[in-house]
Amino acid sequence: MSRFWSDLTHQLKPYVPGEQPKIADLVKLNTNESPTGPSPKAMAAIAGEAADTLRLYPDPEARALRETLARYHGVTPDQVFVGNGSDEVLAHAFAALLKRDAPLLFPDITYSFYPVYCGLFGIAYETVPLDDAMAVRVEDYRRPAGAIILPNPNAPTGGALSRAQIKQLLDEHPDVPVVIDEAYVDFGAETAIPLVAEHPNLLVVQTMSKSRALAGLRVGYAIGDAALIEGLVRVKDSFNSYPLGRPAQAGAIASVEDEAFFQASCAAVIEERGRLTAGLEALGFAVLPSSANFVFARHAGRGGADLAAALRERAVIVRHFGAARTADYLRITVGTPAQTGRLLAALGEILG
Repeated sequence: MSRFWSDLTHQLKPYVPGEQPKIADLVKLNTNESPTGPSPKAMAAIAGEAADTLRLYPDPEARALRETLARYHGVTPDQVFVGNGSDEVLAHAFAALLKRDAPLLFPDITYSFYPVYCGLFGIAYETVPLDDAMAVRVEDYRRPAGAIILPNPNAPTGGALSRAQIKQLLDEHPDVPVVIDEAYVDFGAETAIPLVAEHPNLLVVQTMSKSRALAGLRVGYAIGDAALIEGLVRVKDSFNSYPLGRPAQAGAIASVEDEAFFQASCAAVIEERGRLTAGLEALGFAVLPSSANFVFARHAGRGGADLAAALRERAVIVRHFGAARTADYLRITVGTPAQTGRLLAALGEILG
């Protein structure tokens, strides 16, 4: 703490990212990283940018990447925004779209960066409780709102709304910005991108960190009405005109173009999620339905913090959230079959 901090800095409660520990022979299932590597074509494209051209600034508009994403999602390039990971894209959306006279709405159990952004940008917000099954209910958002943001699937619970439910939400709130954060959509949920054409208030945010295994490259993007995208660009260019370097743009393009690898990777995670869920249930866990690359599970006989600590002693790291409604749960990333085996064996030992 410094006497030179601004009042804002003193008031901030920063986001705490998942731990990146240095533990030998670690089974790391705490940050929802991909269990498989990126597309070989993406790796080759990234390596190809390790050249003399790195002395030159990248394209600040990322035209080629935006055109690639536009073709992939069936929109126009002026409906696509890219940034340094979806966290940066979300931050720009909070600044550009979500500060209104009425409060921003989002779930009480959700991505914990949302209240951090609200503190940073001075945005009033209200949380909407998940129901008793830990699910988002669209009808609970029938209240005055300046804007709405929902992760779909939700994190850390993994539950997903259908596209029809998202449409219902949009139809009931035509005059406020609605952001759908689709970081995990590729693991079994329906994307809201097809709704953009008829809903100028909708912004859909995705990332290449999860399903495309490019967390270390930091590429995120948003798709929405061109006027919404223009707002994000205005914020970006008031902050950092060059958020994506040449390797990031090249790698992201190659990843999008390698559809076969992408589909196979997602299918492998979905299959392993089923095995993980069955293994946890056999050990007495209740596992919430998940459309993400993680599961949210609790055991009737042992608390979440206790289990997380016992797993750590066995070099298995999972995520525990200590808030009242989540304290009994563990969020467990879907790993490789070998990692699933190590986790289940460790839990079997702990639970006796």
